[in-house]
Parts: sequence; C-alpha cells; structure tokens
Amino acid sequence: MSCDQSYPFPQVFLVNGSGGPQQSGPLPNLIPCWSFPPAQEMARRHGKSRGCMGVSYGLVFVVLMLFLLVFAALGIGAWKIINIQRELQEIRNNSNMVAKPEKKVGGAEFNTPQKQTGLPWWNRGAKEDRPAAHVIGKFDSHVLPHTLRWESKAGRAFTSGGVSYRREDGGLQVNETGLYHVYSRVEMSFTHCPKPSFNHTVFVRRAGHPIPLRLMVANKKGVCSQHQGPAWNTDSYLAAAMQLEKYDRVYVNVSHIANLHHEHYVNFFGLYKI
Repeated sequence: MSCDQSYPFPQVFLVNGSGGPQQSGPLPNLIPCWSFPPAQEMARRHGKSRGCMGVSYGLVFVVLMLFLLVFAALGIGAWKIINIQRELQEIRNNSNMVAKPEKKVGGAEFNTPQKQTGLPWWNRGAKEDRPAAHVIGKFDSHVLPHTLRWESKAGRAFTSGGVSYRREDGGLQVNETGLYHVYSRVEMSFTHCPKPSFNHTVFVRRAGHPIPLRLMVANKKGVCSQHQGPAWNTDSYLAAAMQLEKYDRVYVNVSHIANLHHEHYVNFFGLYKI
C-alpha cells in the first residue's frame, strides 16, 4: 500500500492534567507508508540502462554478428555456385567439341583431333614440373620436305616441365640438360609403291652445331608386298635414352610424308626426362 507524502499525517499530542502538551507514549495504530523515488528519477535511471536508440548494446552486437554470418554464408554459397558453373561449362565444351573435317592430301585423309588445355586426364596425378612432352600426328602441307609437324594440345598430347613445342618447325625443345627417353612412331599407308623402302629419322639441332645430329634412324625395306592387295600399311618405331643439352631441339623426319596414315593417334612423338 502506498500513500501520498504531500499530505503528511498530523502529529498526535496528549494533554495532561496540568494543561501542558505532552507527547504521547504509544502512538495509535497508523497506516505505514514507504517512500519511493520520484517518477522522473525512475524514468531517468531507466533511460540510462538503454543502449543505442533504446536498445541495449548486447542486443545490437548479437544482431550484427547474425548479419555477418548470413552475409558470409551467402558469399561462400555464391563462390561455390560460380565454381560449379565453370566446371559444367568446361564439361559442356569438351562434350560438344566436334572434330574438324578431314583433309585429303596426296590421296590420304587426315583427321584433326579435338583441342584440350593442360595435362591430359591420365597424367593429372603426375608432377606438372617434370620435363616431358607427347605430341600426336598432324598433317601440314606447308612444311619442310620431310620434317613432320605435330599437335601439342589435342587428344592425349601435352607438354610440361619446361619442354615446349615449336610450331614453326615441329621440334620439341628441352630447357634442362639431362638424360631423356626419346621415342617416335610413324605409320605409312600405301596405295601404290613408289619406292620399296622409306626412312624414319629422329635428329637434334644444337646450338653451336650447324649440321643436325642424328639420334636414331630406321630404314624400312620391302614395304611393298605383292600379297597385301591394292593397299597396305607399315610402321616404324624408334626409342632410346639420349643425353640432351639445354635448348636442344628434337625433330622427326620421314621420307614419304604424303603417305602418313590418316589416324593421328598412330603417329606420335615424345620425350621425358629420366
């Protein structure tokens, strides 16, 4: 129960027989009254406990942290979506690739393989810094008389570890001195027999040596057999470990370049550091 303090209760005095006032001993039963702070002071104290715009600072901090978490989650989700879209686009591009039309040169047909970037799928687990290269057949009529040209970014072809393919002359250039395994395979398709043999040569051009250095040579004889019908195929494979120097350029020559087989996978050339 409360009471209005602006109207205090009057004091009670007792008068004795002498007529003088005398304060009573026991006071009559009165209603107790407890004092409370004024309404303005309570409002002022209540206002001090508020934070920004009447909201406590703790609640503001919690709300800000929730907003940061939401924006961070949205950013991570957007980044993952972009990566997935990029991968899907690469898969779609690879699946929609169509081989170029076949070229006919000298009676033989040549398919152009599909393009690719980076290391092939079967070589992605290997170290990309290992000096290595594998190039596949590519027919080009605007070449030197016997030096082959290759495709370095199609099908299973790749270059890595500083080995580069020289499109201007068809060579593989190594940028580290060391022992390399060098290999080459060519397949010929004949419809008539101009000569009974053909030559397959792997050679290197080295700085300070004006004359090319032969690394491997194969002379195929008796390729024209009267028992094989109107057309026949023959192949040649060369491989060996060779000591190469920095900036050496390795090439492949064949004597009947117009008779190369039209399948690009049957003609290849490569090397890797041992």
